[in-house]
Amino acid sequence: MAAKEHESDDDSYEVLDLTEYARRHHWWNRLFGRNSGPIVEKYSVATQIVMGGVTGWCAGFLFQKVGKLAATAVGGGFLLLQIASHSGYVQVDWKRVEKDVNKAKKQLKKRANKAAPEINTLIEESTEFIKQNIVVSSGFVGGFLLGLAS
Repeated sequence: MAAKEHESDDDSYEVLDLTEYARRHHWWNRLFGRNSGPIVEKYSVATQIVMGGVTGWCAGFLFQKVGKLAATAVGGGFLLLQIASHSGYVQVDWKRVEKDVNKAKKQLKKRANKAAPEINTLIEESTEFIKQNIVVSSGFVGGFLLGLAS
């Protein structure tokens, strides 16, 4: 028995071949180059390491600064809340806070279980990208760690 083709008006999709699209649109070639494949094919190993290291250092440095700012803001907010509570300016219903936190934890667990397939897909895509661009990726990691340390 031959396989039936399931086709309806609702299920019609257009497949876009990027190689044909790039050939027909010259701006694509000017922007991304004739061969817009993995970066490994375009640059020398030294250039890839430098590019990965510089972008990694920038990302690590920004991550460090933003992290410190966020930690200071959150910690300062808790400190001010405790001082205001201790001084009698604010009455905090800690039972209600605990109840709301537990409710939020339950909702977060439900959403985390639903998001697991998307997270696995993202991890697989990231792993594939790292495998294809191992030199740039290793430069990025090294630069990121240096950025965190500086």
